[in-house]
Amino acid sequence: MSSHPSHTGQLARRLFQLYAGLALYGASSALLVRSGLGMEPWNVLHQGLAGRTGLSIGVVLIIVGAIVLLLWIPLRQRPGLGTVSNVLVIGIAMDATLALVPDAHALAVRVPLMVAGIVLNGAATGLYIAARFGPGPRDGLMTGLHQRTGVSIRVVRTALEITVVATGFVLGGTVGVGTLLYALAIGPLAQLFLRLFDVPVSPAGSRAVAGGRPGRAILRR
Repeated sequence: MSSHPSHTGQLARRLFQLYAGLALYGASSALLVRSGLGMEPWNVLHQGLAGRTGLSIGVVLIIVGAIVLLLWIPLRQRPGLGTVSNVLVIGIAMDATLALVPDAHALAVRVPLMVAGIVLNGAATGLYIAARFGPGPRDGLMTGLHQRTGVSIRVVRTALEITVVATGFVLGGTVGVGTLLYALAIGPLAQLFLRLFDVPVSPAGSRAVAGGRPGRAILRR
């Protein structure tokens, strides 16, 4: 009986990290949008689609996430709580932050917004991956393609991100110095925060909920 409180506390911490990380991810992505200096690859696509459809970028993010999740079926990937939460929470948090943070015009404001967005995105990535509730839809697509084709994670990730950036740019998404800095910094930042926020696994940990350690492949370059 002595291990039960510890296990409950560990689960509570993991759930907090999951939802705090996803909310922070959405908020950090919104800061990159407001900087106007470039965004992470998938949000270039989301912004381009939002501009063409008239939908908010958060709603587009949710729709694209759901479509990507459907692609998991032929790839035989198994979603977890974190996967489904990823689809919903990030988009909602992103739209909420965009509603609160006004457009920035001065470079003295835009640059700090970009830097804050990148650093907070790294922290958010470390938080929700360390919670071990399953990878996000886009991460699962990457690992699924890797497993089905035998092509390395590095090549699959690069091909996916070049494709979404190019498509998003053609549709009107913002590509800039922030996109480049994000690509260079997110791996080291996420790895740093992943180690910082990692939750030790107790012997009695529930594998039905945890699903092992999914999503680590996002950090491999």
